[in-house]
Amino acid sequence: MADNEHNVPNTPDATQHEQGPQPVPPVQDPAVNTAATNAVDEGGSRANLPRLQAGSGPETIRVLKAALARNTLPDTYVSAGSLVHMETVSGGLASPAADEDSPLPITASPITPATLAAQLAEHAYVYRVRARKNGKGDPEFYEEEITPPREILAAVLAAKTWPGVLPLRGVIGAPVLRRDGTLLQKPGYDPATGLYLASKVALPPVPDHPTGQQVAAAREFLLNRFLRDFPWASAADRANYIALLVTPILRHFTRSLTPFALIDATMPASGKSILTGGPGMLYGQRVIPWAYTEEELRKSITAVLAEQVGVVVWDNLAEGTVIDSATLALLLTTGVWSDRQLGASRTVATVNDRLWMATGNNLQVGGDMASRTVRVHLDPNMPRPEQRDQSRFGIPHLDQWITVPANQLTVLWHLLVLVLDWTRQSAPRADTVSMRQFTPWAQALGGFLAHHGIEGFLANAADVRGIDEDETRWRAFLACWHSLHGTKRMTAAELRASGEPDRFGAMGEHDPWEGQFITTPAGRPPNVLGLGRLLTGQVGRWRGEYVIRCAKNDRGDRNVFWVERHA
Repeated sequence: MADNEHNVPNTPDATQHEQGPQPVPPVQDPAVNTAATNAVDEGGSRANLPRLQAGSGPETIRVLKAALARNTLPDTYVSAGSLVHMETVSGGLASPAADEDSPLPITASPITPATLAAQLAEHAYVYRVRARKNGKGDPEFYEEEITPPREILAAVLAAKTWPGVLPLRGVIGAPVLRRDGTLLQKPGYDPATGLYLASKVALPPVPDHPTGQQVAAAREFLLNRFLRDFPWASAADRANYIALLVTPILRHFTRSLTPFALIDATMPASGKSILTGGPGMLYGQRVIPWAYTEEELRKSITAVLAEQVGVVVWDNLAEGTVIDSATLALLLTTGVWSDRQLGASRTVATVNDRLWMATGNNLQVGGDMASRTVRVHLDPNMPRPEQRDQSRFGIPHLDQWITVPANQLTVLWHLLVLVLDWTRQSAPRADTVSMRQFTPWAQALGGFLAHHGIEGFLANAADVRGIDEDETRWRAFLACWHSLHGTKRMTAAELRASGEPDRFGAMGEHDPWEGQFITTPAGRPPNVLGLGRLLTGQVGRWRGEYVIRCAKNDRGDRNVFWVERHA
C-alpha cells in the first residue's frame, strides 16, 4: 500500500484556508473566557474544525503562519515577540495560608513546538492529501490528518513579528484602573490595555458611580473591621498599608514606579504575614526566601518576574536583617528589568509591574534603600501577642478568614468602591507630597487617602531614615571624627592611624573612637587605600548635620578630608 500512496501537492482547489461546515456556536469557558470550541461531535467527526492543508515544508510553514495570524488557535497572544497561550492551571491550592504562594488560576505559557502540535490537534484539522490505487487500479485521493514535523513547527515559531495576533502586556489577578480612569473588571483579554484579567475571585460588577451608602460601608469595613485590630505603631503605618493594598489597582492609572514595602514588627505573631497576604491573596502572590548575596538575589528576581503574580514577598527575614542591596535598589527604579535568561545566553526584558514586599522583626535598611522604602511597623507592646483575645477582634482569626475566596471578594469589592468614588471626583492628587522617583505614586495615593479622610500617609519617613543602618553608622562616624579632630584636614593615612586604640601597658587599651570608626561590610576597619575610597565616595553627602569635604594638600599630590558640622 505504501508504494501506491503519494503526497499530492496543493492545487488551486485544495484547501489552504478555513472552509467546510459552519462551526458550532462557541462554548465559553468561564475560567479562560475562550471563544473556541472543541467542535468534535458525538461521532468523532472533526468537520467543524478549521481545515489546514499541509504540503511541502515551505508550504506548510506558510499555511500555519497564516492560520496563527488569523487567530485560528484560541487564547493565543504575542508577548515580547513570542507566542503565548492562556491556560488554566490545574491542581492549584484552593486556600493557601497568608504566608504561602497564592498563584493565579491562569497562566500565559510560551508556545513551543510541542505545545503548538497539541494546540493544532485540539483546535484545527491539519491534513495532507494522499493518493492510492483503488481495487480497480485507478488512482483515488484521500485526506490524512497529520502532526507537522517538529522542525516545521519550530520554523513557524521562530518569527518575532506576528501581525494580526493580539499583544499580551500582562496577566493580572484583580481589576485595575485603566489610564482613562475606567475600571477593567471583565475577566479575560482587554483590548484597550492588552491585559488579561485572570480573577482570583469571581467578582460581581462594581458600579461606576458607587452610592454614598456604598462608600460609607466600604470605609467602615476597611478601617473599623478589616484593619482595626492590627497593632499599628502610628497612623502613618496604617495609611501606608492601605496605600500599598490599593497600589496594584492603580498602577496602570498612575503610570508610576512603586516603592519597596517593608512590613516589620517588634515581636513575632504581630500580624506581618497577614498584611502581606492581603494583597497577595487578591492579586496573586509568590513567597521567596531572601537571598543574602547580590548574585542570588538577581537570579531570584529574574526568575520570579517570569511568573504571573502581582505581589512578591520575601517573608520572615532574620531578625535585624539589614536590607542593603544595589540590585534591589536598581529594580525599584527600573520600569523594565533586563537580565540574562537563566540557563540560556540571551537577555530577557520584563516589565517590572510587581509590588515587592519584605517582612521580619526589627528590620533595617541601608545604602539607597531608605529613600526607596515605605515602612509599615507593628508594635503590640506586649510579651505574647498571639494570646490577644480574638473574640474582641473586628474579624476573629483574620489569618484564616483572609484565605476564604468569599472573604477576599469582600475586601476587593470595598477597595474598588473606594477607588471608583475617588475617580468620580476626578481623582484628586496630593501635589505637596514627594518621594524621589516615586512622586507620581505618592501624589496619587496621597490624594486617594486624603479623599477618604485617612491621615498620616508617609509621615513616618523619618523613622525609615532612623532604621537606615548605613545612615546611622556614617553619622556616628562623622560625629566622632568632628568631636576628636574638629575641622582639621587629614589624609586617609592620618585618619586611619588615629583609629588605632591607645595602649596603656597593663591598663589595656583605650579607643578614643569608642567603636565608631567606620568599618567594611565584614566589620573590620579598612586599610588606608580602602578608607580613602570610602571617604571619596561620601564627599558632599550629608549625614544628619555632618558632611565630608575634600581638597588637595599643599603639595597637590594627596587628598585631604575634613568634617563640617551645620546645626
